[in-house]
Amino acid sequence: MQGDIVAQGVELMLYGMSTVVVFLTLLVVVTTLMSALLQRFFAEAAPATAGSPRPIGNAAPDEEVVAAITAAVHAHRNRP
Repeated sequence: MQGDIVAQGVELMLYGMSTVVVFLTLLVVVTTLMSALLQRFFAEAAPATAGSPRPIGNAAPDEEVVAAITAAVHAHRNRP
């Protein structure tokens, strides 16, 4: 009697673990394929320099926005 219960438990464990492994493998394959597909058809040009931010469109940053961001960073760094 106990052997049957243990065997059923091991069988259920193997089914469950194999289901998880198959699902995760499928997830990795599909994610890799989607990434390759998106990079192929919607590739963006690499930025000229890695350290400088890319401007959005042709708009220059607003001075009020820069001042607000600077004040927020200053307040965050000087927090007790």
